[in-house]
Amino acid sequence: MEKSCTLLIHFDKGTPAIANEIKEALEGNDVPAKIDAMKKAIMLLLNGETLPQLFITIVRYVLPSEDHTVQKLLLLYLEIIEKTDTKGRVLPEMILICQNLRNNLQHPNEYIRGVTLRFLCRLNETEIIEPLIPSVLQNLEHRHPFIRRNAILAVMSIYKLPQGEQLLVDAPEMIEKVLSTEQDASAKRNAFLMLFTCAQDRAVNYLLTHVDRVSEWGELLQMVVLELIRKVCRTNRAEKGKYIKIIISLLNAPSTAVIYECAGTLVSLSSAPTAIRAAANTYCQLLLSQSDNNVKLIVLDRLNELKSSHRDIMVDLIMDVLRALSSPNLDIRRKTLDIVLELITPRNINEVVLTLKKEVMKTQSGELEKNGEYRQMLIQAIHSCAIKFPEVASTVVHLLMDFLGDSNVASAIDIRAARVCSCALWIIGEYCLSLSEVESGMATIKQCLGELPFYSVSEEGEATDASKKTPQANSITVSSRRPAVLADGTYATQSAASETAFSAPTVVQGSLASGNLRSLLLTGDFFLGAVIACTLTKLVLRLQEVQPSKVEVNKATTQALLIFVSMLQLGQSPVLPHPIDNDSNDRIVLCIRLLCDTGDGIRKIWLQSCRQSFVKMLSEKQLRETEELKAKAQVSHAQPDDLIDFYHLKSRKGMSQLELEDEVQDDLKRATGEFVNDNDDANKLNRILQLTGFSDPVYAEAYVTVHHYDIVLDITVINRTKETLQNLCLELATMGDLKLVERPQNYTLAPESSKQIKANIKVSSTETGVIFGNIVYETSNVLERTVVVLNDIHIDIMDYISPAVCTDAAFRTMWAEFEWENKVAVNTVIQDEKEFLNHIIKSTNMKCLTPVSALDDECGFLAANLYAKSVFGEDALVNLSVEKQADGKLSGYIRIRSKTQGIALSLGDKITLKQKGGG
Repeated sequence: MEKSCTLLIHFDKGTPAIANEIKEALEGNDVPAKIDAMKKAIMLLLNGETLPQLFITIVRYVLPSEDHTVQKLLLLYLEIIEKTDTKGRVLPEMILICQNLRNNLQHPNEYIRGVTLRFLCRLNETEIIEPLIPSVLQNLEHRHPFIRRNAILAVMSIYKLPQGEQLLVDAPEMIEKVLSTEQDASAKRNAFLMLFTCAQDRAVNYLLTHVDRVSEWGELLQMVVLELIRKVCRTNRAEKGKYIKIIISLLNAPSTAVIYECAGTLVSLSSAPTAIRAAANTYCQLLLSQSDNNVKLIVLDRLNELKSSHRDIMVDLIMDVLRALSSPNLDIRRKTLDIVLELITPRNINEVVLTLKKEVMKTQSGELEKNGEYRQMLIQAIHSCAIKFPEVASTVVHLLMDFLGDSNVASAIDIRAARVCSCALWIIGEYCLSLSEVESGMATIKQCLGELPFYSVSEEGEATDASKKTPQANSITVSSRRPAVLADGTYATQSAASETAFSAPTVVQGSLASGNLRSLLLTGDFFLGAVIACTLTKLVLRLQEVQPSKVEVNKATTQALLIFVSMLQLGQSPVLPHPIDNDSNDRIVLCIRLLCDTGDGIRKIWLQSCRQSFVKMLSEKQLRETEELKAKAQVSHAQPDDLIDFYHLKSRKGMSQLELEDEVQDDLKRATGEFVNDNDDANKLNRILQLTGFSDPVYAEAYVTVHHYDIVLDITVINRTKETLQNLCLELATMGDLKLVERPQNYTLAPESSKQIKANIKVSSTETGVIFGNIVYETSNVLERTVVVLNDIHIDIMDYISPAVCTDAAFRTMWAEFEWENKVAVNTVIQDEKEFLNHIIKSTNMKCLTPVSALDDECGFLAANLYAKSVFGEDALVNLSVEKQADGKLSGYIRIRSKTQGIALSLGDKITLKQKGGG
């Protein structure tokens, strides 16, 4: 077990110090050398060295020093050395230190007194502290506030010791007198903190006595007052009415820190609309008044929390939140837009869209580096508004079209011109139904492609772009033969290729501008070429149905085939950046075969089945979104025999509007079961882990709470014997990325009594870990210590991750960016693909992103994407690909990707363990 640490200093292990050198420097009279030696000794002690031989040297040569730096380092040294033996008794040599500390507490220099009092706050040994108490109490009345404020803290720390109440019986009474006469803000704050910590009733009494002057107190004292109010109200909710007025009055305090804490206190203690509205208004004021970006981000997080729990109130403040877009920071703007988009209603949509349009116009006026990315976010937001509220689409469609072909990759809703063209081509191929529409669509595509072929080879071996006469087309040239002078002076003929640089394609008046498709093809974008081939194929197939003239149909078919062949020829030319990829090549060849020999089955697939699949996908997406909205809007209903509370029948005697609303809110929560009493342990009963057997003399059980980076063990220890257990200690150790943060304490347990022990463990990564240990105790009858071994507590990765949803585009982006991958081979007795998928989903606590329609058909192959997020905000991606073999068994791979190694490895281990179909 690691001991508690009150001091942490960086230590350069590359320069170890030798104890003899430190000793020589300490014995000398050179003060800078003595300071350097003390620093080295402290760092060695902090890193595990004991250095017992230095103690006497420091007592003889360092204690008498009058240098302030040496005295400060001496106190740090005394803070970290071991002061007790293995049995907990104070070492005899510590008596030598007591006289020096007493002298320091009576030193004429204020700094020496102050740092010594601060040092006493870190001492836990009663034998050392007891002789110093009279000197500490004298400093409560010192003329200098630095000494008084540290003396109050020293009294508080002494009073909090196990035997502190016996050492300072009347400490709360003394500090209360100090509080009533103290004028220094820091000392007054420390005095109130002492009462709040050690004598809460006195602190409450003082607060209620001076309630009218709270707004005049200093910032430090007001912060402690808010902390006291939170603690009192959580313990006794019936007392909230007394303190609401204090919180409301502090909302007008000059300190922004106090205002922020007031808003947070209101939200934590009350769900009344008036309180939530006051807190939200306060956050909005801070958002606009503070210049620090970190403060703005924190405030936006608080507003986002309010949006989740009190959306109706936040809707009225949407324009105040939008004003945060004036900040140049992109993270602030992104958070602001995310909050605003979830607060849009038919009442405020027009105002929001108007504000967003103004912001878009601002991005065009300046040439700032981040303007493109900010414009991207704004266009995405406007596009989202147009989808949610079609009635505003007419006012923003021109704006969206203006940015459709933006050359900036970051703008135009994160699209490239090729992607815009692909979407436009799909729309033409899918929704051109009449004869005029089909002919117009084919003519537009041919115009954008230009003259054919795209690439030709002349008799002299010169490769040229067949349409380089066209002004808007990019050109490709290859010069073949020219004379060259060799090293020996003779002439030779060589072939040299030169390629003109491809300029970025531009879009004018829409995405399918003249020559744009040709420009993109000449940059090697053959995915777009495959989309063109599919679109022309659909148009030709539909033309066969609507065009009575076979001559025109054959002419269109021939022109389409010529385009396909030209694209394949271009894809094999040596002058492009890269040749055509196999997928695009196969797709274009399929289109050629289809137009040469079209069957009714193929025609039905291309003209009907594709659209039906698209419609089905949209309906599933809409259904999924509707279910998510229902889940969010779902509220608990009251039971038939629950108490009904009528708002207008509430007694209004001495109650403000806020108190009335708060009472009603609590009654409603209690009636609907949303309000849970702090003493209600019903939910804990299902998560109790038994640590010892029923026949053990000491019975122990634990309740494990996993909360972000902390694991809290609430351990109940019961003495089942008739003897008193002395020095009972719970010893724990961890395996994995878990770390204990507290030293074990010794307890005395009476016969058949119980003790609640809490253990805090820090988690550094999402990884499976194990907690193990034992309980050690002594009895009067047995001389040796008795050990009871505890059952292991397994912290499963499933406690950290939960199902989540993300878009397909976001999934693909994360899949490409994440560094860690774990590939697990499928090894299962399950023979049905869907059953295996459901088993993996259940075992890994993940969400399947692949639509149900994509998993319906029986084809012997299944591929699905799964997604989850950890409590730390980390993403976990899983791709499952399985195929049924001839013998009925499943084969394939499960690939896990994550930004951190812990998730990838732990999730892989979990899948390996669970995939066989076991528990």
